[in-house]
Amino acid sequence: MTTPFDLTQTDHLLTTTRAVRKRLDMARPVEPEVLVECIQIATQAPSGSNSQRWRWVLVTDPDKKEVVAHYYDLSYREYMAPKLALLGPDDHATRRIIDSATFLAEHMAEVPVLVIPCVLDRPPEADGEAQAGFWGGILPAVWSLQLALRSRGLGSAWTTLHLPFEQEVGEALGIPPTVTQAALLPVAYYTGDDFKPAPRRPAREIIYWDEWRATRVQSS
Repeated sequence: MTTPFDLTQTDHLLTTTRAVRKRLDMARPVEPEVLVECIQIATQAPSGSNSQRWRWVLVTDPDKKEVVAHYYDLSYREYMAPKLALLGPDDHATRRIIDSATFLAEHMAEVPVLVIPCVLDRPPEADGEAQAGFWGGILPAVWSLQLALRSRGLGSAWTTLHLPFEQEVGEALGIPPTVTQAALLPVAYYTGDDFKPAPRRPAREIIYWDEWRATRVQSS
């Protein structure tokens, strides 16, 4: 007989794993053994044909972090410029998000660990199924890593803005051009109190039953 999960704890983990930027503790070191433990957990994630074509580059050297942060910041400025031009004076919620993202871009080099999950292949130039299969082989593992980190008091944020400079970052870190960098996770212990679930639309508003846009009221 299997032992049931503590749904209170499980649901709390799943609903409060947030993108952490301003609350990353830049001064507290992250123990290598904790990172190894979390990645070991992440390797239990599914991958197509159980191929496990992933590698994890952990960047802790200050000079190498500076290089990654430099290219991230270049990409961030270009990405954000048109959005700032369209931002209205009363759009306070968006401004808070931008402020948080800007903080991370400006302080990326100070984060104790930068994690770059990689795939030992390049994305296929084929149809949607091949693309979905390629990314499906790494993204569940990255999310499992973020959950494992969160459960141990560490925060992370899923970012991809360094990828326009994937080649330059790869050269700085010795990542072969045949390898795909999937994301960049700044990782650190987080400061302050616990996190709360974020506002989300009710599930019944985004569920379609049997065909597109077919909704029905479920009993509570």
